[in-house]
Amino acid sequence: MKILIVAGARPNFMKVAPLLRAIQQRASGVAVPPMTSILVHTGQHYDEKMSDVFFRELGIASPDVNLGVGSGTHAVQTANVMIKFEPVCAHYKPDYIVVVGDVNSTMACTLVASKLGIKVAHLEAGLRSFDRTMPEEINRIVTDSLADILLTPSTDADENLKKEGVPANRIKLVGNIMIDSLVANLKKARKSRIMVETNVKKRNFIYVTLHRPSNVDVPSNLQTIIKILRNLAKNIPIVFPVHPRTRKMITDLHSIAVDNPSFNILDPVGYHDSLCLTENARLVLTDSGGLQEESTYFQTPCLTLRPNTERPITIKIGSNQLTDPNRLLVDIEQALGGPECRGKIPPLWDGEAAKRTLDVLAASFN
Repeated sequence: MKILIVAGARPNFMKVAPLLRAIQQRASGVAVPPMTSILVHTGQHYDEKMSDVFFRELGIASPDVNLGVGSGTHAVQTANVMIKFEPVCAHYKPDYIVVVGDVNSTMACTLVASKLGIKVAHLEAGLRSFDRTMPEEINRIVTDSLADILLTPSTDADENLKKEGVPANRIKLVGNIMIDSLVANLKKARKSRIMVETNVKKRNFIYVTLHRPSNVDVPSNLQTIIKILRNLAKNIPIVFPVHPRTRKMITDLHSIAVDNPSFNILDPVGYHDSLCLTENARLVLTDSGGLQEESTYFQTPCLTLRPNTERPITIKIGSNQLTDPNRLLVDIEQALGGPECRGKIPPLWDGEAAKRTLDVLAASFN
C-alpha cells in the first residue's frame, strides 16, 4: 500500500511526523498490507526557521519531493501547488494521498487527487470555525467535501460532518495527531534551555504567539496588545517569539517602544522550545490552533485572541477561552487570578492517533 503524505506549512510537520514514524514501525513487522510512504513538501512555508528546523527536531527525513511553491496570494499559491503536484501523482501512482490540517496545500492537493481518481484521506477533518471569511475555513470545507475518508480528532468534528450530510461510513474518529507529536517529543522538550535563556520561572510567565493579520497587521490592534503586555511585564515576564515582519511593526510603533528586560521579544522558536514554554507558562496568549490544543493537553490556561475557534473542544472541556483586544486585559487578569491548571485532556488525545489512522487506511485497502 503506497501512501503519499503532503506537508505544506509548519503546523503540518507535527502532524505528518507521527504518521511517517508509524509507517516505518509497521514496515518492520508483519502487518498486512505492507505500507510505504512518499513525503511531499509543497514548500508553502519555505523560510528555514519556519520549515527546516522543524524537520530536524521532529526527526523527519528530507522529503521525497519538494515542490518549492513559496508565497503568493491564495489563488496563486493554490494554483502553483496544483500545477506542480499533478505530475508527482502521475509519477508515484499512490493508493492513498493523506492531507492534514487546513492550509492551501491541503485543499490544492485534494483537488488534484480527486480529479485523478486517487483516494484522499483528510487527517484533522471536521473542524469548523463557522467563519467563511477565514481562508482556512474554505480549505476545510472543500477538502472534507472531496476526501474519501475523514479522519477526525474529536466527537464535535464528527457531528459537524454529519450535519453537513457526510455519510457515517466516511467518518472515522482517530484522535488528535498533534498530541502524538507532543507525547513523542516531550522528553526532549523538557530538556530545553529556553526558560534559562529567557530567565523565566515555571508558572511565572506569559507565553505569547501571534501571527493572524487581524492581530499583527492592524496597527490599532497591535498597539493595544503591546501596550497591555508592556504593562503586564512590570509584574510578570512575557516571552513573545515574533516573525521578523511583526518585530518591525512593533519597532515602528515608536510610542510603545519595548525597553523592559522582562518583555522578551524573540525570533521564532523551535518545536521543543515552544512545548517547554507551553507546559510551564502561567498563561498562554495565542491565535494559533496548535497552541490551543497543546495548552489543553498540558492544562495550561490559554487565551485565544480570535472571535472563534475551529477547536471548540478546547473551550468546552479544555483550558482555552476566546478573547479580543478590547477585553484582553480583564481576561488576562482573571486568568492570572484563577487556577494554575484548567480543564482536562479530551478523549483519544493519547499519542495513538497515527496508529489508528493506519488501521483505518489498511481496513479500506482493496
